[in-house]
Amino acid sequence: MSYPYVLLSAAVSLDGYLDDTGPDRLLLSSPADFDRVDAVRASVDAILVGAGTIRADNPRLLVNSAERRAARVAGGRPEYPLKVTVTATGDLDPDARFWHTGGDKLVYTTDQGAERAARLLGGTAGVVPLGPGLDWHALLAHLHDVRGVRRLMVEGGGTVHTQLLQLGLADELQLVLAPLFVGDPAAPRLFGPGAYQPGRLRLTETRRIEDVVLMRYEPTAPGTGPVPAAADRHWLRTACDLAALCPPSETAFSVGAVVVAADGTELARGHSREGADPVVHAEEAALAKVDPADPRLAGATVYSSLEPCARRSSRPAPCAELILRAGVRRVVTAWREPDTFVSSADGTGVLVEAGAQVVVLPELAGPAQAPNAHLLGR
Repeated sequence: MSYPYVLLSAAVSLDGYLDDTGPDRLLLSSPADFDRVDAVRASVDAILVGAGTIRADNPRLLVNSAERRAARVAGGRPEYPLKVTVTATGDLDPDARFWHTGGDKLVYTTDQGAERAARLLGGTAGVVPLGPGLDWHALLAHLHDVRGVRRLMVEGGGTVHTQLLQLGLADELQLVLAPLFVGDPAAPRLFGPGAYQPGRLRLTETRRIEDVVLMRYEPTAPGTGPVPAAADRHWLRTACDLAALCPPSETAFSVGAVVVAADGTELARGHSREGADPVVHAEEAALAKVDPADPRLAGATVYSSLEPCARRSSRPAPCAELILRAGVRRVVTAWREPDTFVSSADGTGVLVEAGAQVVVLPELAGPAQAPNAHLLGR
């Protein structure tokens, strides 16, 4: 089964609480951090919260920026991400704002809860029964395989976050720490007791945002240090999918590329021979869509289904050089360029010599090579 990339997002007090017990929701984030969350929402295919969060917070879960929504539409995506909730009982408030704002909605529930959820919601949302219990593996597989969700943002609540972490199904945790204490044992906490996956998480970023601090973590393999990030596999699969969109050619490889910021935001994507340019390369097409002054490029990763070229005859600058000029210092690819068109190709060597990190994920070589099967073996 294939699953989406699962990003957990939460804000907590210094003593680990999601809220207090007052009648109004405790605002933990700052205005600038709310805007960051809006950008992350705009980058994903779906947003998930538990039914308890809908009851407690009555969230809308929208992409608030009109510019970000317009960019989604221009990229061929729905204006809003799919909104998803999970409930064992089907006990849902049909008047909640969750159902009456944004785009499509989906409910995952048990066989018993499905009848109640469908009766309460009418045609407001799709209802998917998962069997006698809530099976997170089946839920994620359905989102990926049936609904086409490749990137899932989970915004709560604590029970949902705890279950995904304990099952080892979270690929990233974005945690915002607010400078206050709650101190009420009756208030909801982010993580509950239980058996979590062993090993320390890997801290990938810390960032001050006004008076709060963002910390990003990824799982690690016990005793072996960091494993290849699930994000790398997700975005490289996306690049491979883009390669399949290339117009066929007998004289050039079909390649896809995605530029992704350190916070997981997609900056641009492209593929070989895109648009009206018969000789444009994937990395070149993607980088051309990013503002060269964007400060996120310095921490970004270029995902390319094929090793970036070190030499080319169609343009003065090969893709390895374009990547370095852009300030990118991390590249993830699926296979090395063969000598089919250029002898002794070594884009990896050019990148590494300039101080860039190159990660090769050979398990994705198959889908990367598939659009080029007619060229291999020459």
